[in-house]
Amino acid sequence: MFKPMMQKRIAVAAAAAAAVLTGLAGCGGHASAASSGVINAVGAENEYANVLSQIGGKYVRVTAILTNPNTDPHTFEASPAVAEEVSTAQLIVQNGVGYDGWINKIESASPNSARKVISAQQVLGLPTDTQNPHLWYSPRTMPAVAKAMAGDLSELRPAHRAYFQARLRAFDASLKPWFDAIAQFKAAHPGVTAATTEPVADYLLTAMGIKNLTPFVFQADIMNGVDPAPEDIALENGLFSKHKVNLFAYNQQVTDALTISIRENAIHDGVPVVGVYETMPTGYDYQSWMMAEVHAITEAVTNKISTQQLK
Repeated sequence: MFKPMMQKRIAVAAAAAAAVLTGLAGCGGHASAASSGVINAVGAENEYANVLSQIGGKYVRVTAILTNPNTDPHTFEASPAVAEEVSTAQLIVQNGVGYDGWINKIESASPNSARKVISAQQVLGLPTDTQNPHLWYSPRTMPAVAKAMAGDLSELRPAHRAYFQARLRAFDASLKPWFDAIAQFKAAHPGVTAATTEPVADYLLTAMGIKNLTPFVFQADIMNGVDPAPEDIALENGLFSKHKVNLFAYNQQVTDALTISIRENAIHDGVPVVGVYETMPTGYDYQSWMMAEVHAITEAVTNKISTQQLK
């Protein structure tokens, strides 16, 4: 089971939390947003904030809380500035399944009956003990969450319903190249296998027809900051030395001496490495990020090329 508040490798300081607040769309301040009818909105993770910005357009001012791909989201500690941003938001979009429990605490501490909260977990109807919390890698997540965004934005600003629905249709259409790339890979490359450090991209790997041979107990230990059993580490390294996998999906965002050593073993044994992330890397929107990951996986399988970091 995923336990997001367990100790992890990288501590995120409260002061840094304030620095990563990033407005993705609309006007610059609360006063101007209120006076212009712009909706103050928050995305707990920048991938959700990015999609919310795409759906809301000129009628939303979106703040992303988790934006830094070099920090560990599981250890995030909200600063007073973050708490203020969340407490004054009219619409909040979050992942759920315990991944961003810190935002639930802020919401509970500043109750607001008019505030709308979208949880990807609830939109998808997932139980709270869902083992893999990285929901945004699943092709079914963002279309469903975007639809919920358009619905709540329309309730907050009924006069702009047609605008939000038009942007939702454009967003859905923009995902087609990603869906097509997934389907094409699955049809062209049956029987592909992978190893991973954490279940970050597992939903995408599954959608592409790729079988993950890393036991989930190993992935969960790494994810939760627990030292894996020696036999599990040996099994993981054996996937490379025995050439049982076509690629290694490596969480570039959360690393330590163990995961680095495992990555080096994969490289030594000629297994291409694909970097995956929990926070959307700089320079991407959600669609281009997902397409870049599919392209990197395809290059690993077809040409044995590593893409350890997305540029």
